[in-house]
Amino acid sequence: MKTMSPGAQLSGFVAKYSPEVRSVARAALRKLKARIPGAIQVVYDNYNALAVGFSPTERTSHAVLSIALYPRWVSLFFLQGVGLPDPGRRLKGSGKKVRHIVLASASDLDHPEIRALIAVALSRSAIPFKSKASHGLVIKSVSAKQRSRRPV
Repeated sequence: MKTMSPGAQLSGFVAKYSPEVRSVARAALRKLKARIPGAIQVVYDNYNALAVGFSPTERTSHAVLSIALYPRWVSLFFLQGVGLPDPGRRLKGSGKKVRHIVLASASDLDHPEIRALIAVALSRSAIPFKSKASHGLVIKSVSAKQRSRRPV
């Protein structure tokens, strides 16, 4: 049996979603990959969502940002989002660490307020991203049991 590459696996995970969610997710992932040289994409295909973290290492705990796909939307997560300067009040959530923004489209990532949030989050990373390193992609976990990836 032929083993699929991590890229092919990720494409298969994304393909389970509606065309609208797939389109936003693919474009958002491309934009973040281009914006964060040297990032390793750490993938979790969990029960509730598909999450792709952007980390300077293969360790999930080092991830700074993630894109998460849900049946009806795509979110950009700031994994150390508490305390980020957010004058536009874009960040949502009330947990102890994480904040997020629901993306209407991947072009939301180009909005100056969101670009600034991303830049500050990256600058606060405990481990710097190696800008000259090549990108990596690691499939960390695939849940055997998953909710439907399409709206019910």
